[in-house]
Amino acid sequence: MDKKTQIVLVLGIAITIILLQFNIYLAGIVFILAITLFISLLIMQDSVCHPNVEVSLSEDAKSVILINSGNAPAMNIHIALVPMNIEYDVRSLAIDETHNRLFDTMIPEVKAIITFENEEKNVFSKTYTLSALGAYDPLKPMIPMFKWK
Repeated sequence: MDKKTQIVLVLGIAITIILLQFNIYLAGIVFILAITLFISLLIMQDSVCHPNVEVSLSEDAKSVILINSGNAPAMNIHIALVPMNIEYDVRSLAIDETHNRLFDTMIPEVKAIITFENEEKNVFSKTYTLSALGAYDPLKPMIPMFKWK
């Protein structure tokens, strides 16, 4: 547990005990706010060091674009383009960095399987279906949480 999280928990309980002597309702409100802040800080710690590498096709469908939109650098990235029998590696991708891989021909439709690591050597794997026609998924959330799909 982080120092800030421990401080929030201890101060919240201490203020609750002090306010409990004066007004039980005010103490209950402070206790609920302190626990909410404590849980929020725990959730924020859980989301640290997660790269989010996304794969897409360029407008002319001649290159594959990798974008790291996470909050940590991605290391040892391996991309496999399934029906094309093409595999390649990218050493690292910093936060908000892009990488383009240009091909000789246009890619009509391909399935991209990508594996990568974070700085703590945790391995992540994702699969993307890429199409030159740009298939739109209206159910995709803006912030993909809890392993969407």
